[in-house]
Amino acid sequence: MKRFDQKTLDALFKGLKQRKTRQGTGLFAEVSPLIEKVISGGDKALFELTARFDGVHLNQLRVDPIEMKQAYDRADRLYIDALEQAIVNIRKFHLPQVIQPYCLKEDGKQMGQRILPIERVGVYVPGGEASYPSTLLMNVIPAQIAGVNEIVIVTPPPKSPEKRDSILVAAHMLGIREMYLVGGVQAIAALAYGTETIEPVDKICGPGNKYVSTAKKIVFGDVAIDMIAGPSEILILSDGSKPISYIAADMIAQLEHDSEAMAILLTTSLTEWQSIQGEMDVQLSKLKNQGIVSEAYKDNAYAVLCDSVQNMIALSNRIAPEHLELMIENPEEILECISSAGAIFLGAYTPETLGDYMAGPNHTLPTTGNARFASPLGTYDFQKRINYLYYDKKALSEVRDLLIKFTEKEGLPGHGRAVEIRV
Repeated sequence: MKRFDQKTLDALFKGLKQRKTRQGTGLFAEVSPLIEKVISGGDKALFELTARFDGVHLNQLRVDPIEMKQAYDRADRLYIDALEQAIVNIRKFHLPQVIQPYCLKEDGKQMGQRILPIERVGVYVPGGEASYPSTLLMNVIPAQIAGVNEIVIVTPPPKSPEKRDSILVAAHMLGIREMYLVGGVQAIAALAYGTETIEPVDKICGPGNKYVSTAKKIVFGDVAIDMIAGPSEILILSDGSKPISYIAADMIAQLEHDSEAMAILLTTSLTEWQSIQGEMDVQLSKLKNQGIVSEAYKDNAYAVLCDSVQNMIALSNRIAPEHLELMIENPEEILECISSAGAIFLGAYTPETLGDYMAGPNHTLPTTGNARFASPLGTYDFQKRINYLYYDKKALSEVRDLLIKFTEKEGLPGHGRAVEIRV
């Protein structure tokens, strides 16, 4: 763990800037040929790349919906209950996000905006060594609420039957009919450009590693994407009033995502600043997956001593974290002061884990400071807007001279002529 105070913050922000710059650096040359291979080789390339990178030799790509139903039938009841509760909560949260159409009418004029769902969406669900049914829920449910007609799931071939089933059960419960066992760069290429088996989509969403993120950057423009998500991160604001064990546990929970994950504590408590590393060491010693956490803990765990709550807020807004926990007295009083964060968790009994799985708000969030301008994934990301406009002859006549003057100022006489020929 690295420690900073108000006097050494420049070093902290230098490190954060370098972290952002590192994401995807130098990978275009490595990723582009893989995309080209899928474009030219189709399904054959998918089989070859899956064997090379995942060590799995597939006979087919598509998962039969019958397999999803069979996985559901043998699933643990408590797991099904957890998924059901998560589905209810996620739907409840995302229903109000639906963008509504509107129409403005005046004498002889009408203008408005139509709202339509994107027709076909591809959802990338990370997998392989791990299993992330929560990601499937968080991406599919908003798309369904938006009215997306075709939702395609791609996920790397799971390394165990248990991990495979956890994804298939969630897919079955959401009524998914199209799912393929392919991951990595090759999956993004297949979604963007299609193969003999996989039809191309209009938009790709879902998180992945730096290779997947780079692939999404490359195909953007040929297909829409949700966002470029970097490694997961958490920032905790503390005034020393909450148990340090809670704070340490939440930091460790974030660091176990991968070696690039980041956890930062901003605290006004000198005692907490001095003690957090010891508390994390104790908890880490009891963790089964210490190997996953240890590298991130060494390189990407920070404790910062701040002069005041106001300084913590200012630093937080500057960092613009993916996840922000307010472990302070009366956290709701400073909620309105937070201008940049992917998601905010208020109080000692709202661990970030709630947001990851089942509280309702989406867990696909902007990272690496992008919360300064980006927002969480939502229903609105699966809707498109079409403007329309109507003028009758009288309404056009009323603005004729003004409109022509505009065209003259821009040196486009053809535009003016298109008006003059009518009125």
